[in-house]
Amino acid sequence: MRDWPFQEGVELSGLTTIGTGGVARAYEEAHSAEELVAILKAARKHELDVAVVGLGSNVLAADGGVEMLVLRLVGDLADVRTEGTALVAGGGATNAVCLHRARAAGLGGFEFACAIPGTTGGGVWMNAGAYGGDFAQVLERALVVDLDGARWLTPSELGLRYRHSELRHGQVVAEVELRLATRPIEEIKASVAELQAQRKAAQPTNKRTFGSVFKNPEHELSAGRMLEACGLRGLRLGGAQISPRHANFIENADGATTADAVGLMSEARRRALEQYGVELEHEVEFLGPLELPPLDR
Repeated sequence: MRDWPFQEGVELSGLTTIGTGGVARAYEEAHSAEELVAILKAARKHELDVAVVGLGSNVLAADGGVEMLVLRLVGDLADVRTEGTALVAGGGATNAVCLHRARAAGLGGFEFACAIPGTTGGGVWMNAGAYGGDFAQVLERALVVDLDGARWLTPSELGLRYRHSELRHGQVVAEVELRLATRPIEEIKASVAELQAQRKAAQPTNKRTFGSVFKNPEHELSAGRMLEACGLRGLRLGGAQISPRHANFIENADGATTADAVGLMSEARRRALEQYGVELEHEVEFLGPLELPPLDR
């Protein structure tokens, strides 16, 4: 098309932390809320669904690519500032930068995010959390932009619950306001150091993964403990393997494909159902024509 406004042929394997996935039909970066609205309108004109990819964690993209506009928020939409006891951040701001700014301002409550390698927009999208904290606990409101304009939504209006929101593709978290509390900087540093040490000891932080595979079920065992008990640590399929360190992570061990990862996820769900009667629900976001096969009961 002569009026095609987007970049084409962007490899999703270069945009995701697991390093798998095919080609995105279109790619764009939004630097401001006004630019974001224009991009969404252009996507609608060209009949493209929109998916925001921040740091590419918690994303598993189809090997055959996606017929979507893959969008990243940069510039003004990745800025971070503090206003009193509030932290205001663009949806593309990384959790690491937000935590650094909060700590410098003596604001606590966001320490749990040191274990979440993503952005604030992605954090709201899935109500990301770790070590007993999540975005719902600290979010005051989020600015959500879609074709109908921009509006501020509260956690209840977003439908935030465990690893879930009611947001859908085409709705973009452009800005967040976090309600934090004053806390001595040294206490914040100590809490972050402790959480990071726990994460490093338990998770494959030096491997390519997309983060946690499954949500923790309503069971006495977490997803990781359950899959470990099923004997899945180290199980390999193609270039992917279930982490020998933590069974709720899949590593790109050597040229993995998304199909390899999905195959491991399917086997993990099968064994969890067989051994514990639990149907695990994936936490990772699927992009493109991906789905797990139904479980035989």
